Amino acid sequence: MDKNQETGNDEELKTMILDYMERGFLENIIDMFKHDENLFPLIIDMIKDERMRVKLGVTALVEELIRYKPEPLIRMIPAIAELLQDENPTVRGDGANLLDIIGHKDALPFLLNAQSDTDANVREIVRDAIQNIQLLS
Repeated sequence: MDKNQETGNDEELKTMILDYMERGFLENIIDMFKHDENLFPLIIDMIKDERMRVKLGVTALVEELIRYKPEPLIRMIPAIAELLQDENPTVRGDGANLLDIIGHKDALPFLLNAQSDTDANVREIVRDAIQNIQLLS
């Protein structure tokens, strides 16, 4: 398979998973992620998706995965932290929320840098995440 076919297949898989999330097939998606760590980067695409069910679904997905597959999520902290720089305040807040759910001390430097976000709601989510992670550490 050449690189173009791989990219096309990756895009099709991403579209399918995001569409399934919107349709409410959360349990199926959780099962897929539990069995294939290569899917974890799709969390970034899910949190950037405009559809509310997808955004809510990714939160539930991470809540479930942190119990069963914490290591891949912890490795994703830098990628998730990049969401804190997104132009969309909703994405920034959702990124901070995911870091809070993961609850690992490696997220603290990224969250501390985001404390002065221009959006008050994002600042509050970041502040709560910092407090929660510090309590766990």
